[in-house]
Amino acid sequence: MSGKRVLVVDAGGRGNAIAHAFARSPVVSAVYVAPGNAGSEMLEKCRLASRHGKGPKSISELLDFVKKESIDLTFVGPEGYLSEGMVNVFQEAGQRIIGPKKEAAILEGSKCFTKDLLKSLKVPVPPFQNFSDAAEAKEYALQYCAENPKKGLVIKADGLAAGKGSVVCSSSVEALSAIDRIMVNPRLFGPAGSKIEIEERLNGRELMFFALSDGRTVLPLESALDYKQAFASNEGVAIRLFNKLSGNPILDNNPNTGGMGGFSPHPWLDEELTEKIMRRIAVPTVRGFKEATGHEYAGVIYFGLMISEEKEPAVLEINVRLGDPEAEVILPRLKTDFYQLSQAILDRELEAVELEWSQEFCLGICAISGRAIKPLSSGGEERPGYPGEHYTNMPISGLDKIDPDVLVYHNGTAFGADATGKNRLFTTGGRVLTLVARGGTLGEARSKAYENIKRIHFNGMRYRKDIGLGYV
Repeated sequence: MSGKRVLVVDAGGRGNAIAHAFARSPVVSAVYVAPGNAGSEMLEKCRLASRHGKGPKSISELLDFVKKESIDLTFVGPEGYLSEGMVNVFQEAGQRIIGPKKEAAILEGSKCFTKDLLKSLKVPVPPFQNFSDAAEAKEYALQYCAENPKKGLVIKADGLAAGKGSVVCSSSVEALSAIDRIMVNPRLFGPAGSKIEIEERLNGRELMFFALSDGRTVLPLESALDYKQAFASNEGVAIRLFNKLSGNPILDNNPNTGGMGGFSPHPWLDEELTEKIMRRIAVPTVRGFKEATGHEYAGVIYFGLMISEEKEPAVLEINVRLGDPEAEVILPRLKTDFYQLSQAILDRELEAVELEWSQEFCLGICAISGRAIKPLSSGGEERPGYPGEHYTNMPISGLDKIDPDVLVYHNGTAFGADATGKNRLFTTGGRVLTLVARGGTLGEARSKAYENIKRIHFNGMRYRKDIGLGYV
């Protein structure tokens, strides 16, 4: 078997990492990425998908592309396409595609549905309530905080919110503000906030746990410790300024992002805890979902967990795809052929697969669009930066100075002409680049990553300085 052609559907750094994993397979000759970004063409064997001079974006355009280009396998990265039923459409057309069907993607598409399902399956979850009325939600939050003054709440938009739909609250004031901002004004997450879930804030350590399912077998992947909050804990001044510019009255709230970096392997996920999560959470969820709905779950499944001091896990949320930036530090460590692994999912042969991993550490740092220095004469106003309003179209420099053994996955970049007509790389999103370094120890990987990221520059560039700190 040779010369296989793959389509990766993704626009960001996760898509770069998935494409890179497929490209390392000796049986794969070409990896197309749609819609992709500038980084999608900087990896060996990889290129942007194009039909009639433009990149396919809609499900129908993507289906037309795979038919015309004789694509052997499609891998879907983002949750949006999955929730829209892309897998259903492709399978009905006879195409081989990795990802859960629309009916199964509801596990990420509705936090309220998922928590109700998990509770019915006796999968451990925090105490929670669902609301579609803001006044009722506020009444519940006030009563809960009055009765539990030492406990906090987490307010979550029900629908898809690009990984930013959760607000952690330590008081009734913060909870009421979060409910207002999600459900009433300014409706931070749009229609995703029409319904919310309010759950008790659990104490412990968060863990992102990844697994593969072929509908019958569930196989755990290696995991990563990721950093979701926009700022390190010692950046109080920056946090308050961000919230002031964002119009958030809770000035000390450290906002969540889609991810600011991470590292793999996970520092405290051992075999005993992995076995407990598989037995109590992953396998019951996949099997219970089929029993409850009649639909199989096939593809990647990703559990956001809280692990108590007693090492007892509880599910905070479920995602139906690889995480970003977790994929950028997990997939480079995978030695198993990614194309053959994908085939095993489609052919329901995961039971026969034994995954092989590199013992190297991978540490990734995400460079994001922070507060750009924008001259007032240009008509620009001060913006807080990602995950809030941020500037794009900033020229990027320094990538040519990165060490050749360091990976650069592009989250939001594109090529364009600058004022002199020279072709340059520009920022196009809040998360711009994820730089990943490898090493025999976490300290080695961390030192290499921070040494290299200093060589990259764009107006407003910011990154957390504490990725991996405390574990070296």
